[in-house]
Amino acid sequence: MKFWIGGWGPAQGGESEGISLVTAGEAESTLSGGMLAHRGLATPAESPSWLAAHPNRDVVYAALEADGRVTAFARTGEASLARHGDAVEAGAAVCHIAVADDGSHLVASCWGDGRVVHVPLRADGSLGAPSLGEAAADPYATAPEPDLAAALEGEGTVDAQDLLRQGADPTEIAALLAGETERTDWSGAMDLRALVDGDADPSRIAAMLAGNEADDGLAGLLAALGQGAADPFDDPAVRGILQAAHGREGDILHSAAPAPSEPRPSEPRPSRAHAALFLPGGLVATTDLGYDLVRFWRDSPRGLVPHHEVVLPFGTGPRHMVLHPSGYLYVLTEFSGEIFVLARRPDGRWALQSGTPASRASLPGDTGAEIARSRDGESLYAGLRGSDTIAVLRVRGDGGVLDQVALVEAGVATPRHHFVGRDALLVAGQGSNEIVSLPLDTRTGVPARPRHRLAVGSPTHLLPTR
Repeated sequence: MKFWIGGWGPAQGGESEGISLVTAGEAESTLSGGMLAHRGLATPAESPSWLAAHPNRDVVYAALEADGRVTAFARTGEASLARHGDAVEAGAAVCHIAVADDGSHLVASCWGDGRVVHVPLRADGSLGAPSLGEAAADPYATAPEPDLAAALEGEGTVDAQDLLRQGADPTEIAALLAGETERTDWSGAMDLRALVDGDADPSRIAAMLAGNEADDGLAGLLAALGQGAADPFDDPAVRGILQAAHGREGDILHSAAPAPSEPRPSEPRPSRAHAALFLPGGLVATTDLGYDLVRFWRDSPRGLVPHHEVVLPFGTGPRHMVLHPSGYLYVLTEFSGEIFVLARRPDGRWALQSGTPASRASLPGDTGAEIARSRDGESLYAGLRGSDTIAVLRVRGDGGVLDQVALVEAGVATPRHHFVGRDALLVAGQGSNEIVSLPLDTRTGVPARPRHRLAVGSPTHLLPTR
């Protein structure tokens, strides 16, 4: 097999000179377990840390992490690339690119400033004008005490759920609702004013908001909002109320906020977008390891439109994702080294189903790097930096359950990325300036000790060529 290799250059303390071509075994074979060989520098570039291919053109896209730009390269020979059109500005430390299956656009993720960037692709594969997705908000941040009186005055809308998330007193909300106000639209929650207009007792509204009364569907929703429940949207009646309130498909429906007892940052945290993945049904998933978020978007003529988001446990740091043939989405976290399983619900939204450590034998301080699956979907492979290991997990049942199988030596320092072939696992060792080949046991899927090594400057990504 043939691979384009991206890496960190001198601007980031690495030794990569640009994009290189490497073969693993016979160049035209579908197997990758043979001898590794360097076929030359395809094109010079500063820190092309992540690469992605156009689905039907000989064009490769590179995230130039040190420059904050995305650049297109067209293939000009067996082992050569040339710049194709103009580069586009993405954002600080752009570190990942995903290309739509139809080749219409790509999504770039920026670790340095949290930007998620939509870039249309022209017919020849060159880059169009980028547009920015809506900035993420930290779901664990403590908001300032809301001014409820000001919020209920004037024009516009107020989200009762947001007021509760910000720590507003339910009794005060109920009292203000009972006062003289023209406020009637509670976007994203429901028309609580209608309860007051219907002579509902403000103290009963406060009790429901505080979660002390849940004797019917409406009270149950209010109780869930007041208590910061994991996800009140699981109730079909609740979803109906919310969808009716929003009035049109595509409005963002946020997951419930963390409960007040959950950890909160002692100071503001930076947003750090890190990866994107195109999903069946027209959604795009992106990770924000700074805010512990998996965000879901729809594509539109204006670019990316937020759809909903899933909040992972505080401080886990979702990094990379892989979609299983069963439909489950597996998310590897950088900071906690866990794999979270997300399931798509009948309404099209995703929800957190379960989570497990990539390996119980990993070392304190390990950080997750890359997650990939075997071709048959039976095994997952998660790279862990620190212990410099590969965790192997078995996928069970319908895909929603993961079992830890083994933790093996990666054979490199700082395993940044890996590729799972039919007969071997190739690992890019950013810290040891090499790529290694680990044979795969065809029965268990567990990698053996490295069989082949190849010196490559600070490799960070392996992309199979066309």
